[in-house]
Amino acid sequence: MIDAVTNGREGTAMKSHSRSLTAADIEAVVDFVRLEFMTNKAVNTRYHTVENGWPNHERYKPAFPFALGEIELDTPEESLTKEQLAGKRIYLQSCVTCHDRAKVKDEGVLWEAKAVSYPRNQYSHKQENKSIDTTSAATPYAKHDVAPVVENLSASEKRGEKLFQDNCAFCHAADGTGKNWIGSFLDSHPRDLTSETFMKSMTRARLKQVISDGLPGTTMSAWKQVLKDDEIDSIIDYISKVFHPVSKD
Repeated sequence: MIDAVTNGREGTAMKSHSRSLTAADIEAVVDFVRLEFMTNKAVNTRYHTVENGWPNHERYKPAFPFALGEIELDTPEESLTKEQLAGKRIYLQSCVTCHDRAKVKDEGVLWEAKAVSYPRNQYSHKQENKSIDTTSAATPYAKHDVAPVVENLSASEKRGEKLFQDNCAFCHAADGTGKNWIGSFLDSHPRDLTSETFMKSMTRARLKQVISDGLPGTTMSAWKQVLKDDEIDSIIDYISKVFHPVSKD
């Protein structure tokens, strides 16, 4: 319990309190929870009670199967009875705020950042004083526009680093993930160059062709009129070194 309060639980609403509570405070909280909730089972710890502002909680009874996980929330509505449909509506109107999405058959994507606007004129993903509407720490995109710090790069890899950050990072993000503001806005999304799924079958020849000629029907443009042949080679050297190894075959 101390570990859960201190470090949180990934994938849940339980967040880390290591920066807001001292170690002594965390121990005190855990001791209180164990004594009041688990040992004494005190009345004041029961949430759905009259004392805690829940008179006639039974009026929500049709929603109980969803709150208790007896019926998955994403069960096709044609499979639900009239009472269960009413219970689902009650759950979504009154219970979901605290009980979250309840039990589901398909977990789906827990969270996917999606930019809903394109940056204003004069935007630069490299600007030093980033404003709130570009890539400030207040957005989920800021960390992706920070270039990896990698030592011992070869001359070609260093050249590729500058070329990538000056040209490719605008869409693919400085960290190669494509999860920056621009990349998240574009449809289709730029490739995640750190993805094992995508990169494991990528070869130097294929990557060079894609960079040179682009991919029709996607947001990947052709760069053969902008970058020289050896510059593209340096970019591939950098990608292979920093983001994911690229096969020579």
